Amino acid sequence: MTTLDIQTPRVFMPLLGPARYKGAYGGRGSGKSHFFAELGVETALIKPGFRMVCVREVQKSLKESAKRLLEDKIRALGVERHFRVLDDRIVTPGNGLFLFQGMQDHTAESIKSLEGFDAAWVEEAQTMSGRSLEMLRPTIRAPGSELWFSWNPRRASDPVDELLRGITIPPGAAVVRANYNDNPFFPAELEEERLFDQKHKPDRYRHIWLGDYEPTALGAIWNRQMFQEYRRDETPAMKRIVVAVDPAVTNGDGSDYHGIVVCGLGEDGRGYVLDDMSRRGSPQQWAQSVVAAYDLHEADCIVIEVNQGGDMVRHTIESVRRGIRIEEVRATRGKHVRAEPISALYALGRVSHIGTYPELEEQMCLMTPAGYEGEGSPDRLDALVWGFTELFERINRPVRRQIKVERAEMSYTPGEY
Repeated sequence: MTTLDIQTPRVFMPLLGPARYKGAYGGRGSGKSHFFAELGVETALIKPGFRMVCVREVQKSLKESAKRLLEDKIRALGVERHFRVLDDRIVTPGNGLFLFQGMQDHTAESIKSLEGFDAAWVEEAQTMSGRSLEMLRPTIRAPGSELWFSWNPRRASDPVDELLRGITIPPGAAVVRANYNDNPFFPAELEEERLFDQKHKPDRYRHIWLGDYEPTALGAIWNRQMFQEYRRDETPAMKRIVVAVDPAVTNGDGSDYHGIVVCGLGEDGRGYVLDDMSRRGSPQQWAQSVVAAYDLHEADCIVIEVNQGGDMVRHTIESVRRGIRIEEVRATRGKHVRAEPISALYALGRVSHIGTYPELEEQMCLMTPAGYEGEGSPDRLDALVWGFTELFERINRPVRRQIKVERAEMSYTPGEY
């Protein structure tokens, strides 16, 4: 017989009893994921044959899954001999199973493969779409089966918040709010990060560390529903791909990022955000990242803005690779004016993000008709706007009009005017 000594933060105690729905939401460093990982290992030991699927809305690789965390918990609890860790799954006592999947990979038919599972743990549940939640809930139907959710809230309209924090929540649901101050194992390194954000990012602090809903600028020209509704996890056939760059003016620890965003125009006529490789660093470093993005995505060209340091930007990129194709664009209007035609494409459902880009999407939701409401420069957003301006060049092209004027005789009487 194996006796485990598991130290559980008191805030999670309501989640230890049986419940169809178990949810833990809150800010960074609360230990939500650690709790559910330990609960999964504990349950697998107590109930031989226990099967759990760990899901995210989009999972490009196992590195993005809970697999590593579960492996760490198995080792930390000293129960390695009871589990068999394979490349894509973990075999649990009694020939049970931990699987790791992305919900966007499933259809109404393929989801049926999970019908016999005892639990589903939804990580980053704030990104789960209504469609995925509707498919998952009735699929996990074994007697006594449970659905677990861990998430950092974004907005009240997210499906998981409407389900577990809305006006009417499922009967018997156990939901707790957990933050850093509820975690007795909160590390000193994170405490330094928390104090920094409290001082330097007061507008973001409550969302990041206290689990409040994410701030959005009043009247923002983008909203998160635009991203979520059309988000995809696979890149379709592309007609054109560009790497757009918006370099920062200075280089230092407190400088803005160099915006480096990869955009594409699909053969279906839709726009796609393929990557955000924005970074801080020296001119040589950001130029190397731009060329790396160009190679990685087999891009057609690099888009640069020439109003501010245009020659320098071109020279810096060509110092990494001479002869690389560069397209120059010139700003004739303010940032918010340039952004509005691109936001209109999103409103029309003509742009999709391949994956999730939190920093970029945050900047987009802080751009209003009056200007940018966030801190610093919207570097990532500026790069995105330049990229799509190149790909959808007609939206910024002047409209040519022809006016026919009939010739008329004019008479003039001296002294009339």
